[in-house]
Amino acid sequence: MEAYGEFASVYDKFMDEVPYDAWLDFLKAVWKKEGISPKVICDVGCGTGNILLPLAQEGYAVMGIDMSFDMLCQADRKLQEAGLSAFLSEQDMTEMCLPQKADCILCLCDGLNYLTEDGELSMAFGRFREGLTDDGILFFDLNTAYKFSHILGENTFAATEEDAAYIWENYYDEEERINAYNVNFFLRTPEGSYTRTEEVHYERAFLWEEVKQALQENGFAVVSVYEDYTFTAPKAESQRICVLAKPVKKNMED
Repeated sequence: MEAYGEFASVYDKFMDEVPYDAWLDFLKAVWKKEGISPKVICDVGCGTGNILLPLAQEGYAVMGIDMSFDMLCQADRKLQEAGLSAFLSEQDMTEMCLPQKADCILCLCDGLNYLTEDGELSMAFGRFREGLTDDGILFFDLNTAYKFSHILGENTFAATEEDAAYIWENYYDEEERINAYNVNFFLRTPEGSYTRTEEVHYERAFLWEEVKQALQENGFAVVSVYEDYTFTAPKAESQRICVLAKPVKKNMED
């Protein structure tokens, strides 16, 4: 079943607690701290454009990649309403190909956790390296095993809006480190009745050694690791980590 199909139309209603503005502020603080001034930015797993749009409004050249056509349609609608445009493409991040190299590649909101098969993380980093300039940066976040096992796992969440509602059930397999999200959502029709749609999503918890090895395999060096969009080091109880990585210079590889 395609992830974020019909749900794309109400995604923003149910994700309004995500602090996108704070994430962008932190990202810019990281750029300043590292002395980086990217001009071309690729947002991998861009969804409905909540990061893409404000970057475009600030004058950055942006590209958006996502596996969901419906989510890209929402992003395109927002851009058009703002009188802006961007390269948007329905692609798998493990196979993606960009029309030009980016100075910065982003993969936020646990996009990489959706890579559940062995080897896919390394494949994605390989495509990221291919799409990045030699002086570019990679910035991504990851949900942690702690979050899956202690916060999400075996718990059920629900939310209601005026025209929509959802029930979100979680099941975490400690051995496989896979979290299954079973989401039932209800959308109100023009006639006043409700349609029910079910989507099942899967996310994988990665060990830090897996992440570091996959980065190194594809020519990246880790610069910094942060706890959940703050300048503090991750702890055992951290629910999300952020990673800044850069391509290894050629003379360092020789």
